[in-house]
Amino acid sequence: MTSLYWKSFASACLCVTLSHPAWSAGGIEIPGYAPATGVERSYRVLKATETDMSFWFDKPGASAMTMRGAFRQRMTVLSRDEDGMRVRWSLSADLPEGIAGLADSYQMNLLYRNSLTAYGTAALELETDQNGNPRDLSGVDQIVTRMREMAANGPGGVPAAGESGVYDIIAKLEANPLQIIAALVPEAQLLATGQSYQAETMEIGQASATSRDEDYGGVSVPVTSTWTLESTDATARTATLSLSEEADAAAFSQSQQPAIANLISGFAERAKNLTADQLASVKRASKSRSVELVVSLNDGSTLEASEIVTVASGGTTLRTYTHIQREDMPASLQLPTVLTAKDLQTPDLHIEPLPSSKVGPGILDELSIPPAPRKASQTVAPDNDGPKAIAPVSLEVKSAKVVSAPTSFGSELDIMLTPESAAKFQDFTQAAVGEITQVLINDKVLIEPRILTPITGGHLVISEPDSKLLQDMAEQLTLPEAKILVRLRP
Repeated sequence: MTSLYWKSFASACLCVTLSHPAWSAGGIEIPGYAPATGVERSYRVLKATETDMSFWFDKPGASAMTMRGAFRQRMTVLSRDEDGMRVRWSLSADLPEGIAGLADSYQMNLLYRNSLTAYGTAALELETDQNGNPRDLSGVDQIVTRMREMAANGPGGVPAAGESGVYDIIAKLEANPLQIIAALVPEAQLLATGQSYQAETMEIGQASATSRDEDYGGVSVPVTSTWTLESTDATARTATLSLSEEADAAAFSQSQQPAIANLISGFAERAKNLTADQLASVKRASKSRSVELVVSLNDGSTLEASEIVTVASGGTTLRTYTHIQREDMPASLQLPTVLTAKDLQTPDLHIEPLPSSKVGPGILDELSIPPAPRKASQTVAPDNDGPKAIAPVSLEVKSAKVVSAPTSFGSELDIMLTPESAAKFQDFTQAAVGEITQVLINDKVLIEPRILTPITGGHLVISEPDSKLLQDMAEQLTLPEAKILVRLRP
């Protein structure tokens, strides 16, 4: 999938399969996962993300962003045998009853509704292993066929162009259907974290550590996992476990250096004033994961799960929260305040719903915000029913290089504009907020992003799994007189 984003900080979720370690003799026996078939279970799901970039911004309102969502999803184990299970998830973007706070503070729900529309489904049937970890998805052909139909119709009835990246998205989903599961029902993976098809005997308070390696942009990062049986409840027939994970700081910092370099270059003026200690701090990175799990002592299923993942890199911190509770069981885990607060500072976004027809995956989850005041340097048509007349801008490239994408799949083309072009690009994006644009190299449209906010710093990143294609672009942009054209989509 070719995509372009205008801010240097991004995140991606890496799903891994975990299994319980061996425990010493004696203690509490947690049974193997043996869910009843044909019984629908409902789950309340609360999610939030907090992004803190206060290190780089002087204005508090520009430094932090919090988004959250509240969902009610249903799961049924249709069948199971010695090889695994077939599971159906029924999905909804509607807010559950009794949710605290205003509906517009749950912006993830609106984004998720757009995702369901773009994929054209409100249910998924998964093939899982005996722990419940997803390993395949049924009905991929139907989902892909519908997405191709939507791409053929396109926004406003205009078919999606082949170079727009829409068909790259579809091909990527065909090659790895698990990406659909990760997008629509990541809860399946978190629930499976607390489930093991084999019975385990554990002692309260005794910790057991295991280790594994994770790959980040070609860098192998050791991760240490520590499991602890915290308590049991004889009346409720449950056990509460904790999982603490820590990535090796040196290896993880090494894996993040390309992304950190991009971020520093995006704040070049501020970076010039950093002390040696501050610069050293910016170049360090860390990742940790904390999970609490309430597991049934009857069938080994996860009844409640609470997860916090924290990534600090390049002077920024991204923290994600997830809480899942099976509705037929009482809650026992303490919730982070961000998940239930009635008053929450959220970004000033207006998320436009995708129509159920004539919609293409190329505009999946698009956001728009009210237009910002326009600068006099841009030519803008008077407010009327006609389209804006914002002049295209030709941008000169200072540098272009291909780097690994440590927080997403594939590679990235890192582009830095000259100071003069960075100023022109900022003016253009300020005038074009809320508009769909086109980015062209050598008269070829690479991507059609909607401008969400004025873009400063002159830093662009293009993500693409085909590193050779990105390398060709980089070579083109390093030629004398190489330019990038940015314009409104005709």
